[in-house]
Amino acid sequence: MPLNAYHHFTRQPAPGAPLVFSFHGTGGDEHQFTGLIGQILPDAGIVSPRGDVLERGANRFFRRRAEGVYDMDDLAGRTAKMTAFIRAHREANPGVPVYGLGYSNGANILAAVVLEAPALFERVVLMHPLIPWAPAPNPALGSLDVLVTAGRHDPICPLPQTEALVRHLEAQGAGVELALHDGGHEITSSELDRIGAFLRRA
Repeated sequence: MPLNAYHHFTRQPAPGAPLVFSFHGTGGDEHQFTGLIGQILPDAGIVSPRGDVLERGANRFFRRRAEGVYDMDDLAGRTAKMTAFIRAHREANPGVPVYGLGYSNGANILAAVVLEAPALFERVVLMHPLIPWAPAPNPALGSLDVLVTAGRHDPICPLPQTEALVRHLEAQGAGVELALHDGGHEITSSELDRIGAFLRRA
């Protein structure tokens, strides 16, 4: 059933606190960002799935054919599966604000879900996403607040593609912030500060 479609970590939110879905990067697992979320939002609930694709032993959320070249058929099927998983957990927590946070491969599956079903989230953090396709227009994105973080010299997620994603989201009416640092694919302390401020915002 969708609630248990993935091996996952879960923690219930305290009354009045949000539910945060977190999505690890390639080679991470369901615990990669639970500590970070606990520091930023101590009362938040957490749902953190483990990617169910293995690439040379590393956990991922969908298959790729090469660096930056996705298996789009596989991505479509796994986006549908993840959307059902998220929807089931959201429905199990009625009235609770829902946030999403993903890094790298986790940001990509989160973005794929958001681009098709933005109403599942109120607030989303995409850390170093790479969306190498032209998303279809979706005016429902206008209800969403998004923080995109990236490195100006990221060899895995080139800055022009990050900026193209931001422009697409803005064109659909989403509230978008772009936070850049001067490094590459690593997560920096300044990036974490922006994420904390974004998720804690009233």
